[in-house]
Amino acid sequence: MTAPSSRTALGELIRRQRELASLPLRQFANMAGISGPYLSQIERGLRAPSDAVLRAIAESLQTTADALYADAGYTVVEESEGDDAPARVAAALEQDPELTASQRRALLETYAAFRDANVVRRRRAAEAEEADAAAE
Repeated sequence: MTAPSSRTALGELIRRQRELASLPLRQFANMAGISGPYLSQIERGLRAPSDAVLRAIAESLQTTADALYADAGYTVVEESEGDDAPARVAAALEQDPELTASQRRALLETYAAFRDANVVRRRRAAEAEEADAAAE
C-alpha cells in the first residue's frame, strides 16, 4: 500500500506535469483513458493509480512510470543477480515469534508472487520498448 504522503507527492507531480503541458484535467484524463474525477483524486493524493493507469498517465506525459516514481521521490531498487532480499525477508519472518509456520509460509508465497509479477511486468515493458524502437 502506498503511503498517503507518497500518493500526494506523485499526484502533485502528475498535476504539475499536466499543467506544464497546458492540458485541462478532462482532456488529459481522456488522453490517459481514465475519468476526470479519478484523475482529480490521483492528483490530490486521495487515490493511488494502478501500474496500468500510471503507465497510461506517463505515456500521455511522454515519460515513463519509473521516471514519475523517481521524480516523486520513490526509492528505486534495482535487482541484481546476487540479490539476497528474499533471504533477508525469510530470515526476518522466521525471527517473528508472533507468526505461525503457516502464516510465515503464506507471507513468503505472497512475497514471491509479487516479485515474480514484477519480473514479468519489467520484461513486458522492455519488450514493448524494443517493439516501439523497432517500429521507429
